[in-house]
Amino acid sequence: MDDANWTSVSEFMLLGLSERQDLQPLIFAGLLATYLVNLAGNSLLLGAVWADPRLRSPMYFLLSQLAVVDVSFASITLPQALVHALTQHRAVPFASCMAQLFIFMAVGNMEGYLLAAMAYDRYVAICNPLRYAAVVTRPLCLKMAAVSWAVVIPHSLLHTVMAARLRYCSRRLQHFFCDLPPLLHLSCTRPFSNELAAFTEGVLVVLAPFAFILASYARIGVAVGRLRSAQALRKALSTCSSHLAVVTLFYGTVAWLYFRPASSYDQERDRQVAIFYTAVAPALNPLIYSLRNKDVTAALRRARRKVLARDA
Repeated sequence: MDDANWTSVSEFMLLGLSERQDLQPLIFAGLLATYLVNLAGNSLLLGAVWADPRLRSPMYFLLSQLAVVDVSFASITLPQALVHALTQHRAVPFASCMAQLFIFMAVGNMEGYLLAAMAYDRYVAICNPLRYAAVVTRPLCLKMAAVSWAVVIPHSLLHTVMAARLRYCSRRLQHFFCDLPPLLHLSCTRPFSNELAAFTEGVLVVLAPFAFILASYARIGVAVGRLRSAQALRKALSTCSSHLAVVTLFYGTVAWLYFRPASSYDQERDRQVAIFYTAVAPALNPLIYSLRNKDVTAALRRARRKVLARDA
């Protein structure tokens, strides 16, 4: 695209997951089911953590924060996509699009930092269990969350401002929400400054928690390798398996979607990956943690018995 084709864009037209009208009811049903699973699963997890005194440890505080982020992550994009699947009015004002981009990036990056904090929690629990209660405390978790927000908010603001200053040659956004790669694809010229920021500051901010997670698990791996008891080994592995599954889901899709030049953007393929990243993975996270965590499943059973006893 060249500058001659540039026009002022006051709104974007989100084309959704598909432009075929016969697929819209199916898309609506799939998105609605995924969103409801997300809300139900994360709400149950939050309720169990906050209501059960046995789940008041720092690890479950971090898990509750992850549940809040997962609900927010899906709520930024899916309600709008549900409305667009049922109506022909898919226009989004420019300012609203930039606001959605900013919030989406901030919440998405916050998930990575929460996963890093949870990796540290697992590292201390396995490598230094006798000092766990003294090291990993609620004030420490609050500080880690505050520092994380202090990092991700300026990062998201930088990329949102840079995207807002681009010249766009089209308002037809081949996506179901305002995300950075499809926006860069609409730029009249190659967004070199945006790509440079993504591959320098962006890589540093996004991959710093991932590097921390890798370092934590390297230390955990060394500690696990020294265990001679099969029972202790199984306990250590079960402690980390749920977290590793969520980390794999999160960073696998992040690497695919965001760390490529805008010229390699494939709208159809990336929309499919994005729906997994924004809708399916946040809905799976509470299932992964609850199904593989005996404390959470026990808390949910206790809550269920209390509700049944109250109704009786």
